[in-house]
Amino acid sequence: MALFDLSPINQRRWSNFQANRRAIWSLRLFLAIFVVSLFAEFIANDKPLLVKYQGEYYTPILKFYPETAFGGDFETEADYHDEFLLDLIKEGDGWVVWPLIPYSYDTISYGVGRAPAPPSAQHVLGVDDQARDVTARLIYGFRISVLFGLTLAIFSSVVGIMAGAVQGYFGGWLDLVFQRVIEIWSSTPQLYLIMIVSAIIAPSFWMLLGLMLLFSWTSLVGVVRAEFLRARNFEYVRAAQALGVSNFTIMWRHLLPNAMVATVTMAPFVVTSSIATLTSLDFLGFGLPPGSPSLGEMTLQGQNNLQAPWLGFTAFFAMAIMMSLLVFIFEGVRDAFDPRKTFV
Repeated sequence: MALFDLSPINQRRWSNFQANRRAIWSLRLFLAIFVVSLFAEFIANDKPLLVKYQGEYYTPILKFYPETAFGGDFETEADYHDEFLLDLIKEGDGWVVWPLIPYSYDTISYGVGRAPAPPSAQHVLGVDDQARDVTARLIYGFRISVLFGLTLAIFSSVVGIMAGAVQGYFGGWLDLVFQRVIEIWSSTPQLYLIMIVSAIIAPSFWMLLGLMLLFSWTSLVGVVRAEFLRARNFEYVRAAQALGVSNFTIMWRHLLPNAMVATVTMAPFVVTSSIATLTSLDFLGFGLPPGSPSLGEMTLQGQNNLQAPWLGFTAFFAMAIMMSLLVFIFEGVRDAFDPRKTFV
């Protein structure tokens, strides 16, 4: 892969990351799964990708069509799993192109009989106790979990790095007061507070993200603060200060790169803990709104239906594989930023 216009040090980092085979293969596999999940609506949906009826083409996956558009009697949205509607389309010299999985995360499959039902040709991973396709819910739930974890990690890193940099660089009373505030704030039982707020206010993706951001940013402050405290008295920093270089420039250009190794080392813990916390909240019923696709809700399904082991196994292996891939990727990033490590 071309290195484009990267600086020599970034070229070395990228080369080191590529040389870490476990990290690079984990990145490829994770990106492949994640990209697939981003197009979940085109992979798992109870609406066809394309319908031809009486010489015209329709895209139900993108647009609302009433049943009357296909010769039906009602103005409500067409039920494309209805045999009567499918017969009308065939009579109109038409056909239907379905997604790979013709079920969405909330589609109820009425033809399975008793739910939960074991894996079959129609439902590869079976259905849960509400007759919903487990494969579809896994794809949507994986996407939500990863997006939530990565988004929270990005925002937490930005806030935590800024707070740690200011503390470590300026020190003194600012550092002392800020440390006491962080100690008090970190000792707050965040999980209980999130559960209390979720019980009062209807939970949503962004509300949970904001609540968890209030507490997760403190995990990076300590390592960044330590790096800035150590490096602020180096000779090149003193020389830059004597030359009149602004504090922001010194912190951004000279000190922050030294703190990146420690920051990247903590990054996988922020991501995985964010995903684990969301899963725990969903498992306890204080996470995403009821009915949302969630790995935590799938875990709860496994606990409540011990006679259906495929539900528990699906949730367990999904979490284990996702967490393992993320840890392997961030281990490679950490080693790539570490100047003491060079792969050959």
